[in-house]
Amino acid sequence: MTDQAVGGAPGRRPGEAGASQFYGRQRELKALRADIERTGLDTLTGRKAPRARVLLIAGKPGSGRTALAEELVGRLAADYPDGVFRARLTEPGGEPVPTARAAQELLAALGVAEPPGAAEDELTALVRGAFDGRRALLLLDDAVDAEQVDSLLPDNPDSLVVGVARGPLTGIPDVRPCTVGGLDPKSAIELLTVYTGSVRVTVDPQAAESLAEECGGLPGALVLAGGWLAARPKASVADLTKRLRGLTGDPVARAFALVHESLPQPAARILRHLSLAPLGRADAHTASALAGCSVSAAATTLADFAALGLVREIPGRDGRSGEGQYEVPGHLVPLLRAELAEHDRPAEVQLARARMLERTVRLLQSSRAVTEAEGSPARRKLAGLPRALRFPNTATARAWLDSRRPVLLAAARLAVADGELDTLARRLIAALVRALAAHRGAEAAAPDLYGLHRLVLDVAERRGLYREQAAALLNLADLDARTGRTQEALLRYRSALDAGRKANDPYATGRAMESVGGSYQELGDWQRAGDWYGRALAQRLARDERADQARLYGRLGAVHTYAGRYGEALRNWRAAAAGYRRLADLPGYARALSEAARVQEYAGRPEESLRTCEEAVEWARRAKDERLQAALQLRLADTLDRLGDPAAARLHRSAAERLLGTESSAYEIRSGSGED
Repeated sequence: MTDQAVGGAPGRRPGEAGASQFYGRQRELKALRADIERTGLDTLTGRKAPRARVLLIAGKPGSGRTALAEELVGRLAADYPDGVFRARLTEPGGEPVPTARAAQELLAALGVAEPPGAAEDELTALVRGAFDGRRALLLLDDAVDAEQVDSLLPDNPDSLVVGVARGPLTGIPDVRPCTVGGLDPKSAIELLTVYTGSVRVTVDPQAAESLAEECGGLPGALVLAGGWLAARPKASVADLTKRLRGLTGDPVARAFALVHESLPQPAARILRHLSLAPLGRADAHTASALAGCSVSAAATTLADFAALGLVREIPGRDGRSGEGQYEVPGHLVPLLRAELAEHDRPAEVQLARARMLERTVRLLQSSRAVTEAEGSPARRKLAGLPRALRFPNTATARAWLDSRRPVLLAAARLAVADGELDTLARRLIAALVRALAAHRGAEAAAPDLYGLHRLVLDVAERRGLYREQAAALLNLADLDARTGRTQEALLRYRSALDAGRKANDPYATGRAMESVGGSYQELGDWQRAGDWYGRALAQRLARDERADQARLYGRLGAVHTYAGRYGEALRNWRAAAAGYRRLADLPGYARALSEAARVQEYAGRPEESLRTCEEAVEWARRAKDERLQAALQLRLADTLDRLGDPAAARLHRSAAERLLGTESSAYEIRSGSGED
């Protein structure tokens, strides 16, 4: 639970966007800096430290522990030229963040590509490996236990880890926690003065000291108290102190209760509903959907909340200007949830969730639609949306998607976990998949897509939606196959086949059978690969799906070739060629002829191979596919060399190089011209 970044830490003064100041904690900062150079146990025993040193800041939520960590990191950053990286290890509501997810966010920040569907051990190993050779700072905020930190700890003594936790992290050696409590009275009063102005403190300094004491010196309580006073210029500090004394609970809870009960009912309702926002983050769209109010009213209310210390504006990518996103301090989320349970009926809460998800779906659809061509159905639909839901151009839409990506992924996870909004959850995931693919490309978005397909599978299994279950399994298996997890892919393709049969979905069953064959082919089991391709082909023949028939004949030809069954291979490649010719697919026809020529050569029939290859070159020329024509001419040249005609071979190689421009690119094509 990240603490409010003000009061004992950098923070904005009310009305001064970008201004920041740090209060107190000089003793703690000095001790932490000294701890960096402290001789560790490894040095005392004569061994070089094998891992990064860990500085631990311990304190309860609201104590300003995260703010102290950020101030320390800011002061040390110049000594670590390879960058500062951050990961939050606890959700705003107090649930531990899965280590795999924290590792994924760190890898994204480090610019390291992760294999889609990688296990936790693989991801954490990638994180540790990414820090090799770097002199970097790693801030691990709100760690639950030592295991969370240990798995992400760089195996590099040149890097430094700053950890934040409630208490000591037993299990990590050579770590001395710096425990923080309340601010000293002078610093606490300085923080209050930021909100109240100096006059109210100067006229009654004793009351200011009493208020600081009533707040326990905790920045989380002081900020709320200061915000309450800032909103009431005529209220005295002594009056606020008296009000706080009349309440029960710890200082942060009492200060929050006072602020909450003093809000107008509409604003209080919006505030409570912010506890439903994914990751505790909300912009004007999220707040307006949760509350059922206008976007402009929500934007104004969020700004008012920021002045009261109830939310903080998230800095933009330049570190200064915001992008309209606000975050509820983690220590306030449990308090908000308790107020929500007390004041709002479950049906109202669920309706607010549904409105938020529906708004998110429409924004995602809009962000994808803007990437479509002018005049397309998607662009026409986009033009009919309210102005507040439209993006003016692709760059703006992509910037929105990138800045909201963690929140959008969290929204999908929460929607699925809810269990009562599955229809909306499925729509949200579908819209998010399309938007990510449109803006980032399928390859770059693959790790996120893997997680989203898993969520679809969870919903499909829960609801008995076999068609969607088959689709999710096929998508996951495809990603497994692309990352070399062939056995895992094979199991998922078989499960997809079962689900497709239950759904009576011929597309899913046909695709699953073909993919099972592809997995066996990848494993070198030609017999099983041929068997499954044959089953898929039989289905395609029964349904007269001619393009699929031609492709499957080619796949059968390939596995028979690998198995050395050249007669069967040649028959299937000829059938594939005939299918492509009937479809008027000239490039496909040329490729199939080329593969048939290769089989003829393997079978010891070089003259027939030469004639077939020449025919393939001619059809590639008719298709006006210069790249394919060049690749086939190179293959023809190789055949002529083997037949003892080097002069003719040179002519074909020269022709291929003229088509492609350079010799290197021609040979690159030749190496990958075969069809699998």
